[in-house]
Amino acid sequence: LHSRIKCEAADEGRQRSRAMEQRHIIVLATFLATFCAYVERVGFSIAFTAMAKDNASIAESVKGTVLSAFYWGYGLSQVPGGWAAQLYGGRRVLSLCFLMWSTASFLTPSDASSTLAMTIARMCVGVAQGFLIPSVHTVLSQWIPPHERARSVSLTTSGMYLGSAAAMLVLPSVGASFGAPSLLKVVGCLGLSWLAMWMLVGKEIPHRETVIPITQAEVNKAARQDKPIIKSAMQKGCPAPTPWRRMLASPAVWAIITNNFAFHYAFYVIMNWLPTYFNSVLKADLASLGGLKTLPYLVMFLTSNLGGWVGDLLILKRRFSVAAARKAVNTLGLTSSAVALMLMPMASDTLPGIAATTLTLGALGFARGGFSVNHMDIAPKYAGVVMGISNTAGTLSGVIGVAITGRILDWYGGSAVLGGWYQAHALAAIICLGATVIFFSFARGDRCFN
Repeated sequence: LHSRIKCEAADEGRQRSRAMEQRHIIVLATFLATFCAYVERVGFSIAFTAMAKDNASIAESVKGTVLSAFYWGYGLSQVPGGWAAQLYGGRRVLSLCFLMWSTASFLTPSDASSTLAMTIARMCVGVAQGFLIPSVHTVLSQWIPPHERARSVSLTTSGMYLGSAAAMLVLPSVGASFGAPSLLKVVGCLGLSWLAMWMLVGKEIPHRETVIPITQAEVNKAARQDKPIIKSAMQKGCPAPTPWRRMLASPAVWAIITNNFAFHYAFYVIMNWLPTYFNSVLKADLASLGGLKTLPYLVMFLTSNLGGWVGDLLILKRRFSVAAARKAVNTLGLTSSAVALMLMPMASDTLPGIAATTLTLGALGFARGGFSVNHMDIAPKYAGVVMGISNTAGTLSGVIGVAITGRILDWYGGSAVLGGWYQAHALAAIICLGATVIFFSFARGDRCFN
């Protein structure tokens, strides 16, 4: 009898260890998913800037239209992406996401003057990538227990910034050697490579209707004790109707939405216009900057993880409530980014410009430890849906911010005129400060939707 008990305990321990290891693999896979997606986004910005540079007839406002086309498609698929991930499972929707955007990247025109075709291609990439974040959050809500979620979400989303840094480091040289259009094929191959990996590790994801995976040892134990664990788990997993009306009427949800809007307004403006900023304001060629050009995104990668850790530390060690911790991290991050945004146009040389950009993106990354985790606090069961709603607002800000920045630069006489950069960055800073006040006033840390 004692031998049997020991064998069962050992088997259960091995099963738990295997489940824990698989959980880590899933987090790593979702981290690489956001990494690849942002390599694509930054890669297109670098490629299009280089291709448009050779065509003097393309105005800054036209560039802004092409660059913002991605966000039109991205915004359209956010909520459907969350709904599809909840209904069909994150594994399938993530697979479809990467297959679609990789194919669209391969089919993107290589001639910058084909603005209509390029705009349509970017919208298609945006529609496909719109499935990404809601699906990732659905997967994480299935695999990750509550006490690990802040760090897991922070690590996963930080792949965006490490991917941006990697793209800034490697792709300008690739484009200079093989031509800017080659970058479209490179990022397409990268997406298909991730898809191949996901086919291997993603198949181990538990059934989409479970929240935390049930180990085989627990199933065996329940069977021996004649407990209906599988039946109850399936009943528990049946998707309840999404409380759309309550969500859209909740001030706490709108606090997340407005801060997602503000964060992405500032971030997308910088990400899409950074090559132009380096070329026109700092008079620097990206290919000649070496590792320096990656510094802003590397720091954002670090601070986005730091924000999650600081939030957990405030809750566990400093006895902050969940709401107070999220508000503290969010306020510090967005307020600092508003100040740093105004320092960027003041830069008179490459090093001060990179320093100001690094401070801006670093502060924005830190803020993600506040608003970006909060949807899992207030609605863990509907994490993908709330993230889809929130990210729709963030995507809308990308459409608006990137396009408006191009028009502001045109109004002031082009990207070489500092006045336009001051006005564009001042608008982003005001939006960040306003969102900070809203989040501080209305954000909550308790579960609002059961």
